[in-house]
Parts: sequence; C-alpha cells; structure tokens
Amino acid sequence: MPPLPLFLLQPVLKRIVTKIAADNPDMFDRLGHHRHAYFLIDPVDMPFMLYLRPDPEALDFKALNRRRVLPPHCARISGKFLDLLTLMDTEQDGDALFFSRDLIVTGDTEAVVCLRNALDDVEEPIAESVADMFGAPGRGALNMLRRAAENAQKRKGSHS
Repeated sequence: MPPLPLFLLQPVLKRIVTKIAADNPDMFDRLGHHRHAYFLIDPVDMPFMLYLRPDPEALDFKALNRRRVLPPHCARISGKFLDLLTLMDTEQDGDALFFSRDLIVTGDTEAVVCLRNALDDVEEPIAESVADMFGAPGRGALNMLRRAAENAQKRKGSHS
C-alpha cells in the first residue's frame, strides 16, 4: 500500500496542535523563549518527520517528507515511533531513552528539556487527548499502539 500523501495529514495535525494548545494554554510558559523555536520530531521508522513550532501566537505542526532538505530547526528528536509515543503517553523517562540511545537529540538540548517539561505539565497525556479527538476508533488505535509499545519494551528487556 502506498504511503499516505502528506497533504492529507496536514489538516489533522493542525487540528491536533490547535486543540492541545487550547486545552493547555499554561504549558507555553514552561517553554520560555523556546516557544518560538522549531523542533523536528523524527520517527525514524515512519516515512515522514513532524515539524513543530509551539508558539501560541503562530502554532505550526506539519508532516514533512523525509527526503526533503531539513528546514531550519533548533533541535531534532529522533527515535522509533513507539518510543516517541511512549514518551508522550506516559511517565516514560526521557533520560533513560536518551542514554539507551533509543532516543537521539541533536541541537539545542535546553530547548528539548523545556519542551519535555511543558508536555509534562499537561493534565491528560497528549496521546490520550489526541485519541479522544477521534472517539472510539481513536481510543482503540491508542490501546493497540500501547500494547505494541509494551511488547516492544518487553522484547528489548529480554535482549538486554
């Protein structure tokens, strides 16, 4: 099956970032001046990257073609999709993922720490908020992804 054309993802990503920002306006305070920065979120096992500007005055969240020249960004966060999801969905220790090399951060690490702190301040995990936006199918998909992430963690643990 061919990959989903990125233009179809753009309105969904815009809806997600707009809802998360509206539901959590205080999280931007934790970002400080980094709210104006651009972050690349790179799920290395997906055919695209995500480009985020967490500025409440100029929110931007879109999918970019992996083969494209990288746009300007202050930091890049790379890892497998399920590791990135787990980081967003639970109290997963980002430091543990970083030091195990399951998560790679390049660029301004202070900006990434501020972004992580801002996300930690969100009442409901971002993944749950996004799943809820899509009703029962969204919650079902999240539960399936959580099980897949849990199984991947178990496999990693048995290989250690």
